[in-house]
Amino acid sequence: MPNQSEIATTIIAIAGASASGKSLFASTVYHELVAELGGDRIAIVSEDAYYRDQSHLPFSQRVLTNYDHPSAFEHSLLASHLHTLRQGGAIDMPQYSYKQHTRQEKTIRVSGARVVLVEGILLLTDKRLRENFDISVFMDTPLDVCLLRRIKRDIEERGRSLHSVVEQYETTVRPAYFEFIEPSRQFADLVVTRGGQNQIAIDVIKANIRQLMAR
Repeated sequence: MPNQSEIATTIIAIAGASASGKSLFASTVYHELVAELGGDRIAIVSEDAYYRDQSHLPFSQRVLTNYDHPSAFEHSLLASHLHTLRQGGAIDMPQYSYKQHTRQEKTIRVSGARVVLVEGILLLTDKRLRENFDISVFMDTPLDVCLLRRIKRDIEERGRSLHSVVEQYETTVRPAYFEFIEPSRQFADLVVTRGGQNQIAIDVIKANIRQLMAR
């Protein structure tokens, strides 16, 4: 954890299984703090944006990517971007296309903010990333709930078939959870149950943010 007496930016990691409620939790914290701090003082960064560029590979090879393995991410770039945000600088966050299985040409400008929320499945597995976090949260949601949410999301938002979603879940998503994600909960400062709708946990995070900012 960074030296809290020296930092100007609070970075909060929200990790957990795919479809565990990370995005909802981050979004809720964000919107509830905007009213207090102002929208220009809070930013959200997604680990999904840092999937590796695969434009140099044929499409038939891109579709074989294991998106639940740490090697699928360019964590070195994410760590560098978090360091820049901590220093008050701005970054150009990549954007990823799940339909093309590679990065898009466009990026999103993320300006330095007083509070930066980072959400993703493997954030706590990488020491380089953990060193940037002031607060680490792990979403502990039952896997059957995660699967149902994932099926709905991938079919409606990513144009996937039910068969492909279930097959991917059985071959890579579930095994990766037990190999990488679940063990990383040991690095969390707070383990949250009931997905992204745990208002008590949200209030705890907001209270911690206020404490860090007061320092």
